[in-house]
Amino acid sequence: MVRRALIVLAALLVTACGAQPDASPGGARDQVNAGVIAIVDTAPIHLGKAKGFFTEQNIDLTITSVQGGAAAITGAVSGQFQFAFANTTSLLTAKQQGLDVKVVANGVSSTGQQGEDFSAVLVKPDSPIRTAKDLAGKKISVNQLKNIGDTTVRASVRKAGGDPGGIEFVELPFPDAPAALQSGRVDAIWVVEPFVSQALSQGARPVAWNFADAAPNLTVAMYFTTGKTDPDLTKRFTAAMRKSLEYADAHPDEVREVLKTYTKISPEVIAKIYLPKWPVEVDRASVQTIADLALADGVLKEKVDVSALVP
Repeated sequence: MVRRALIVLAALLVTACGAQPDASPGGARDQVNAGVIAIVDTAPIHLGKAKGFFTEQNIDLTITSVQGGAAAITGAVSGQFQFAFANTTSLLTAKQQGLDVKVVANGVSSTGQQGEDFSAVLVKPDSPIRTAKDLAGKKISVNQLKNIGDTTVRASVRKAGGDPGGIEFVELPFPDAPAALQSGRVDAIWVVEPFVSQALSQGARPVAWNFADAAPNLTVAMYFTTGKTDPDLTKRFTAAMRKSLEYADAHPDEVREVLKTYTKISPEVIAKIYLPKWPVEVDRASVQTIADLALADGVLKEKVDVSALVP
């Protein structure tokens, strides 16, 4: 009788543990590896981890630094990452190529403000280029060809009344761009923070704020997953990410502090940089605008159904 009671008790314990392995206090958390670029844009996920927002969702989060959106997408599709961060154009391109990517949360957005955004096109102080219209036919650096940089720079030129058709884009990593501008290797550079502030401190002059020109409240990048990820885990990751975005947007001083923990930006520059915006919601209209611009520029080969990427 005692033995039978013990067997029943053991069975009940196994059933209880098996039903919700992550729900019990002290239970095993889901191990999640997120592929994220170590830049200003991704401050919310680092801040959210530090604040315990992922732990609240029973997620043990590892943030793995990647070089760019292409590496993030490759890592997610291969199963190395359950979630990752990539810019809008990279994700649209991946979707067009038939890759199983789906947005789960906003990543980072433009401030939409001329003169106060985290992305700009800069020239030397003595350059004859005065406005975005003058960029027509010039040599401009971008960190990656056929991506969000050249698409939005062209948008700036068109908005100013110029013809972007003759622009020669040169692929240069952001850290190398300010020196290339100083040496005259290129006529202008497109950079994001902290390289905007770095170049400005060296005397560079802004002639376009390309993210702000391309679309109001431009969604620049997003967090995504693939069909391999458990739906319940995706739901919890998204909840933690949304809380992280909301917190980062409301606490710029804490954002500047967390930047010191995962980037190599000097504290002096961190104090001065233009921070982006981190709204909780993706601006779907701006994603469609980027898709349309990329199609017109030949970056995308066919029209992408944005609703398939951003549910």
